[in-house]
Parts: sequence; structure tokens; C-alpha cells
Amino acid sequence: MSRKPQIVEALGLGPIWQVRDARLAAHPASSWLQAPAQIEAPAPLPMIECASQEQDMAVAMPSPEPASPPASDFTQQPAPNVAPSSTEQPSWEALESAVRSCQLCRLCNTRTQPVFGRGNRHARWMIVGEAPGEQEDRQGQPFVGRAGKLLDNMLAAAGLSPQDDVFIANVLKCRPPGNRNPAGDEIAACQPYLLQQIAHIQPDIILALGRFAAQTLLQTELSISRLRGKVHDYQGHPLIVSYHPAYLLRNPPDKSKAWQDWVLAKRTLA
Repeated sequence: MSRKPQIVEALGLGPIWQVRDARLAAHPASSWLQAPAQIEAPAPLPMIECASQEQDMAVAMPSPEPASPPASDFTQQPAPNVAPSSTEQPSWEALESAVRSCQLCRLCNTRTQPVFGRGNRHARWMIVGEAPGEQEDRQGQPFVGRAGKLLDNMLAAAGLSPQDDVFIANVLKCRPPGNRNPAGDEIAACQPYLLQQIAHIQPDIILALGRFAAQTLLQTELSISRLRGKVHDYQGHPLIVSYHPAYLLRNPPDKSKAWQDWVLAKRTLA
């Protein structure tokens, strides 16, 4: 017998995504994906201009190596900005256990192990990436490959400790085969875990790295270039959008833009 109903009931996770493609109707997650109740989102915080001075961008980063992004036939669908129920919120330990035993989508058949997150669960900063890569899948920790080293360098330049000052997680907890883009139904099945993590941590600021992280949390299909440079609101938490470190390794000139996003995040907290 499938453990999905018991997992969902134990977590108190309501339906978050509405899968619109009829081809996904037979997916295991489709039985509990229903139309969510609409709630009025808080007004966005005012836009704060970020500095572009040379001293703000002086950060040592490893030299990137060229890499080609994986091709994908999957299309992102936006997720409603709905908060999980605070009255049925599971414990942190129960949430982590549910992620480790999750079988709500096809990725459970190809993963080595789920990647729950790393850092301080009481941190002021929460960093949200897209999905684990090959090294993350092997080690069970997010951002541990070359992109992770770049992220740690950026954290150090911002005066933040990866162990004490931030909690790092991904939209997907399991690696898509071949590092392809996440599929809409995979995000639908996995997104409630991320929302519960945010509800537990209650960060003072969220940094969404990459298109899928930003579009999932902000319920939008706008590009990174249109989302950067301003303070968004997610369930009362200020949210800054920036480039994923893997993208920066392929596009070094955009590192200075990413650093401006970090400066904006620090100014927002100040």
C-alpha cells in the first residue's frame, strides 16, 4: 500500500500546485493536487536601489569553467502563493523524515538520496536554489559542487557563515536525471516541503537563486532580468531574486550583477 496518504496527512500539507497538463493526470501526486484557496498577498515592499560601486563588487570567486546547460523538454508552471497550515505544521524532524522517505514523484526512482538542506534552521537568511546536482545527490547536501563553492565564497564576501547565518535548500529535494530542468508535476509534489521549511525557519529574508526558484515562490513566469533589482514579498518575508551560481560559472560577467543583489539583500535587512 502507498505511504503517500500517511505522509501527506502527517505533514498537514495542503494542495499547492494545480497541474494543468492532462498527461500528468496519472501521476502519483495528482490525487491530492486540488485547486488551492485564494488568499490576498501582502503589498510588495518598496523597491530599494542597489549600489554598483567597485568596492561593493570586490569579491574573490573561483575561475569558472565553460559548461553547457542541459537541454529540457519540460515547462515550468507557476505555483500559487499559499502558505501551509500553521495549525497542522509537523515538527522539523518529522518533515526531514518525510523528505527522506518521499515517493510522491518519479524522481524517487532515480535519486541516490534526497537532499533536505544544510545550515542553521533558525537562521535569518534562507537561500533557495532549484534542484540537486550530481555531487549533491551523492553527498545528500545542497550546493556542494563547483556551484556550491562559488556560493560559499559569496556568503563569505557578504560576511555570512554557511553553518550559522543561513539555511540552504532547493525547490526539488531530488536530482532530476542528467541535471535536466525540473518538471511541473515534480515541483508540485515537492513544493510543500519547501513551504514547510520556510514556515519553520521564518527567515528575515529569502534569496531565490535561479529561474525556477524565483518563479515557484513568486508565482510568476517573468524572467530573472525582470525580477532582479527589487524587493519582493513572499508571505511577509522580503525576497530577493538573483542568478544561480551554476549560471554564473557559465556567464562570469554577470557575477557583478549577482553581487549587487547580495548588497540589496543586506541593505534590506539593515
